[in-house]
Amino acid sequence: MASVQERLTDFALSTIRSRQNDRERRPLAAPVSPQTRTAVSIRLAEFSDFEEVAQLGQRLGQGSDSLENWKRLWLYNPAVLSGRAVSRIGWVLESGGAVVGFFGSIPLLCEFQGTVLVAAASCRFAVDPEFRSFSHLLVSSFLRQKDVDLFLNTTATPAAGKMMVASKATPVPQKDYGTVMFWVLDCQQFVKMVFRKLGAPKIVAATGKLAGAAALWAEMRLRGRIPRTQNAGCTISEHSLTDLPAEFDSFCDQQIQQSNRVLGKRNAAILRWHFAPPESKKVCRVLICWDEKRITGYAVTRQQLDPQFGLRRSMIADLLVEQDDPTIIQALVAAAYASARRDGSHVLEAMGFPRSVRQVLLKWKPYTREYPSCPYFYKARDRALHEKLLNTDLWYACPFDGDATLWP
Repeated sequence: MASVQERLTDFALSTIRSRQNDRERRPLAAPVSPQTRTAVSIRLAEFSDFEEVAQLGQRLGQGSDSLENWKRLWLYNPAVLSGRAVSRIGWVLESGGAVVGFFGSIPLLCEFQGTVLVAAASCRFAVDPEFRSFSHLLVSSFLRQKDVDLFLNTTATPAAGKMMVASKATPVPQKDYGTVMFWVLDCQQFVKMVFRKLGAPKIVAATGKLAGAAALWAEMRLRGRIPRTQNAGCTISEHSLTDLPAEFDSFCDQQIQQSNRVLGKRNAAILRWHFAPPESKKVCRVLICWDEKRITGYAVTRQQLDPQFGLRRSMIADLLVEQDDPTIIQALVAAAYASARRDGSHVLEAMGFPRSVRQVLLKWKPYTREYPSCPYFYKARDRALHEKLLNTDLWYACPFDGDATLWP
């Protein structure tokens, strides 16, 4: 039984983001002719560049975007509306009057030990192959912003990560950030996805799916790989982004003020802006833990579909709990597991979060898969702050940060 499960799991670990990993293996630089070399220029991006930037992203497999989403990111951004951050879309590379490269910069607000930090998160880094030897111009422009305290790249490919390191950025010192933990919610659909990935004949897939699913379910029950909790001593309520309770903002403010770590600003308006892009079909749930009438923690789950294999994934995109209380974390994750199953997800994932949170999740023996390299890099404009943030205990990095969960 175990050997069947192990084979299925080994095959499956590399499938969930296989297309992204294929893109990550592409070489960053390509030979550039002398004629091309003299024709490249760089400038600030404008809203009028949207169509060309969107076409560039589609050519390079980045997925769809919309002008309405650009307006959301750079006009209706809470960091910009607060008056603390400047709206700067990013930079484009041009050659022969055409856009051949783009590097976006999304303004965000963080708080660290009582100080508000203006952060800039990179996004949609894309350069046509024949112009990739100029990619460093985009990266250096991003890192030269003088009105930014903290630069973040939270979705870096291995090639982009090397460029960030060359620019004196540092991988987030949060151990195992690139290790994704996940639990299987629908064994039959998960095994079906594995067979599709393997290109198995339909007859083999039909007969093997049931046997493989039974073996996987038995192994999960035997080893305790199902997030459940009893007698948590709290009540969990489930909400959409539009019906968060009035107490939510004060809870977020209190946790941020009491924290000793870098935390992105959070409140109901910011969560709605972050997780509800225009025309998004990704289901988001907010699970709130109550001690009578007092909020003690919340979790946000976000569902998305992998169209290539038909796999529906729910991710724990944000989680904030009083003093990282393990009982509350367990209650919220168990509720997230049940909620994701009701929504028809096939797997539930958790990525990032500090050691105090991950140790609680490991109780349920999740399966794991690895990113090719750490996808999260930071650079503080002030060198003393950069050195201080080398301390792992000063971070609470998770998919809420940067652009990892911002897209439709």
